[in-house]
Amino acid sequence: MVRIAVESDLDGVLALYRELRPADPELDEARRRAAWRRILDDPNLSIVVAQVRQTLVSTCMLAVIPNLASGARPFGVIEHVVTLESFRGQGWAGRVLKYALNAAWAKDCYKVILLSGAQRTQAHRLYESVGFRGDIERGFVAKSGEGGTHA
Repeated sequence: MVRIAVESDLDGVLALYRELRPADPELDEARRRAAWRRILDDPNLSIVVAQVRQTLVSTCMLAVIPNLASGARPFGVIEHVVTLESFRGQGWAGRVLKYALNAAWAKDCYKVILLSGAQRTQAHRLYESVGFRGDIERGFVAKSGEGGTHA
């Protein structure tokens, strides 16, 4: 089953994120609950999850960004695409991505952006299989503490 995450999904989503980013710092209970609540309460944010029995096996996050260009239509950004290692290769990431894309189109997004590590060619094939193209625009990333400027 693929759906939008709910309050009780926090631990399952965090378990998926640990597979994606094992070096991320652990959040204390108050901070993780507050961050989760902010995400769930924001109508422009969605965490899509795939669930098999009682286990969350795949996820991605969709942010819908209000916009003045392109006829004031919003654009979407997808981040944190991850599937539990034991469920990879079974189509779960494709399902959550299709769900997120359909949600973005339903919110009248004119485009959806997804960045991926330059060397992740297997992931790129997955993204292309659900409709993303890597030859339309070029993405750039600045990260705090890695040469990005601070005001």
